[in-house]
Order: sequence, then C-alpha cells, then structure tokens
Amino acid sequence: MEYKPIRTYVKRQGRLTKAQKIAIEVNGKSFLIEFKEELLQEEQLFLTEQPICFEIGFGMGGATHKIAQNNSDTNYIVTDVHQPGIGNLIKLSNADNLTNIKIIPHDALEVLRFMIKDSFLSKVNIFFPDPWHKKRHNKRRLVNNENLNLIISKLVDGGILHIATDWEPYALEIIEAIKTRDNLTLITNNFHERPDCRPETKYESRGMRLGHEVWDILATKG
Repeated sequence: MEYKPIRTYVKRQGRLTKAQKIAIEVNGKSFLIEFKEELLQEEQLFLTEQPICFEIGFGMGGATHKIAQNNSDTNYIVTDVHQPGIGNLIKLSNADNLTNIKIIPHDALEVLRFMIKDSFLSKVNIFFPDPWHKKRHNKRRLVNNENLNLIISKLVDGGILHIATDWEPYALEIIEAIKTRDNLTLITNNFHERPDCRPETKYESRGMRLGHEVWDILATKG
C-alpha cells in the first residue's frame, strides 16, 4: 500500500526578508540537506562524530540556534517547511560559525521515515507543535500513537524525547500515550518547570502573556 501521510502542519506563506533570502542563497549550501528517500550517513553531515539531536519544527529558529550554540558537543538535524524561519536560522547559525547544525526543509515525519536510521538519535525535540484544537482536526496532531512508534524506533536506548506544549488537553494526551508504552519512561513529574536545556521561545512568551501554562514532557527510551 502506498504511504500517504496526514499533514500535521499548514504551510504558511510568510514573506522572506532580504536578509533571510540572502542567507538561503549565499549560505544555504553549508546548512541545508536535500530530502531524499535514502538514509543519511553521519560522516557526510558533520565535522565530528557526536550524539545527534533531531528537532521537529523550529519556527523562526531563535531557540534552536541557542541550543546548538550552547551544546557544541551535540550535532543537530532540524526540520521545518517555512522559508522565513529557515532563512533566519541559517542567518543566525552562519553569523556564529556553527558547524553542528543541519537543516532539512521537509516534512519531519517523512525525514524520519526515509532518511534516519533506526537507533540513530540521542534526542528528539518537539517544541510547541500545532495542537489542532478542534476535535475533527485531532487526527492531524503530530504526537499520536503511530508517530510516537516511529520516533521511538529512531532513538538509541537511553535516548530522550522532549515535548513542550501550552495546550493542556494535548499535554495530557501525550503523557497518557507515553505511559502506555513499555519502551518509554517519563523522567519528570514537574511538567511546569522549564528545563535549562530549552530556551524560552517567542511563541511560549506570547502564550504565557495570554495565561497559558507550559508543559515540558521528557521521557527516555528503554
């Protein structure tokens, strides 16, 4: 049967600034990886072999840039489909000469399915995925049972899954889904304390001003 994914995002047609456009055109070759239906080889990506973190959706890239900048002992493969954010992350990363970050401008689930080897990733970050509030849209949520199985298969034993959301029903659904799995274990019960490894995002700041409580959910494989 042909694989037909359910899209978990809406592709926003944001306008590229001049700086973002130049970053993609001039420096994109240093950071962008083309989507292909073939497995990535780590030695083709980074200068040094070290643990790999995979991020699904990075918005405008500010938090992702800080994480990669502050953790030079980790390599980052990050995915998003929105050109302004891609351009901005390239601009930020190039300005700081980061060599531990690569961007795949494609659907993250397809990247995981076709390009990432099993037991390859030390961590997966999913920060503020679209909660798809309406019940009829719940099937489009990124974190569901099928996608969790895919993500878990790509983590090494002891690897970390870190999900942040400001939508309580979604957070509770994610927590329950994790609890039903023998190969995932929650490693925190204080879901409202932001860990040091995750910088505050612009989206998060806006949500907190609106009174939204943020949930940080961390689990380990094994």
